[in-house]
Amino acid sequence: MNFKAGFAAVDITPAAGTPKIGWLKRLTCEVVLDPIFARIAVFEAGRERIAFIGLDTLSIRWSTAQAIRRRIGRATGFPEANIMVAATHNHAGPAVANVGDVPRDDRYIAAMVRKVADGFTRAWRARQPAMIGMASCAETRVARNRRVVMRDGRVCTHANLLNPDSMYIEGPIDPELAVLAVKSLKGAPMGLILNYACHPTHHGGTNEVSAGYPGRLAVAMAARGWPVPVFLNGACGNLHDADPAMPSHGKSKDMIGAMLAETADAILGNMPYSRTVTLKASSTAVSLPFRKASPAECKGESFGAQRFVDPRIYERCNVPQFKARLSRMAMQPAEVQVLSINDHDLVAIPAEYFAENGLKIKTSVGQRHALVVSCANGMVGYVPHAAAFARGGYETTLGDSSRLAPEAGDILADAAINLINKRS
Repeated sequence: MNFKAGFAAVDITPAAGTPKIGWLKRLTCEVVLDPIFARIAVFEAGRERIAFIGLDTLSIRWSTAQAIRRRIGRATGFPEANIMVAATHNHAGPAVANVGDVPRDDRYIAAMVRKVADGFTRAWRARQPAMIGMASCAETRVARNRRVVMRDGRVCTHANLLNPDSMYIEGPIDPELAVLAVKSLKGAPMGLILNYACHPTHHGGTNEVSAGYPGRLAVAMAARGWPVPVFLNGACGNLHDADPAMPSHGKSKDMIGAMLAETADAILGNMPYSRTVTLKASSTAVSLPFRKASPAECKGESFGAQRFVDPRIYERCNVPQFKARLSRMAMQPAEVQVLSINDHDLVAIPAEYFAENGLKIKTSVGQRHALVVSCANGMVGYVPHAAAFARGGYETTLGDSSRLAPEAGDILADAAINLINKRS
């Protein structure tokens, strides 16, 4: 079908004094190192429409995603269920949710919702006939699995292999860098969607605002002539740029942005484009079980428990928040969404999803090409793969940010696989 696309970007940088999240403790946004954005891509083929919104924020609450969708629906008539709202998981941005000691900033959220909806309207009105290309390759220089198995069988997140008690890195990475590129019929670049899995944690523990490596990647791609690069983070829950084998060789956000841009540029150099595009959107609601927490887990004394930043935050906030949630909810609702472009399926998972879970989706859909988007359409916290819980580590340590049962990862994956297989 004839394909149309539109792109837009809108600055959502917080004002000085806005509460900041990403490090559990109370911080405020004081120094802007680089602005943060919402970047938007809207696609239309015949009567089908889908859209992607990438936010340079830590997460997106389901209620905020719904507010954005409703506002867009009222303004444009765009089908609300066909909009994916994803956060890059940037740790150096405003308080868009309650995390640790930090309460969300409702005034900032309301302003962000308005700006994003206005930006979407501009993208929708600017849509024009276009062509799309889709390709990917392995980028192995950036992400590393951050969970190290120790000699006693427990996992230490962010341990390093120079420690004599370290044995091996627990699991894989997902090295795929996927690029979906859109050009006008005259061949002018309009925008990109980039999908890669790695935590962006730069400047998390300071009073500085930054978009992290996804922001530097966007700047680098814009300098190459792609005006709106939408970054969608993959299953990055246990992935980081720090290498456990070389702990003193950390990668800066600029270095990561340059590496990913270089690889994306190489992909673009050989990319074929097509005007024949089929779009489809589907979604399902799932119910996820909560953890059955032991007294030792509640105290942070279970095998492999690992509390970062300040353990007292867990006593003040994380564990009480988890218990309060249990008192008012029997199960955790979550949305799994699949937006399809020809044979590519972009899967929205509302979690810090482990690479193992994401790879399960990718390898279980036959000839379809699945791309996982984490921190999308909500946030239920860390969702490790089931085997990780026996070893512990930061991501499995009980709190409101790690509240689900071990089977939650498979429930989400199976829901996504079922949606994709129905698409085949």
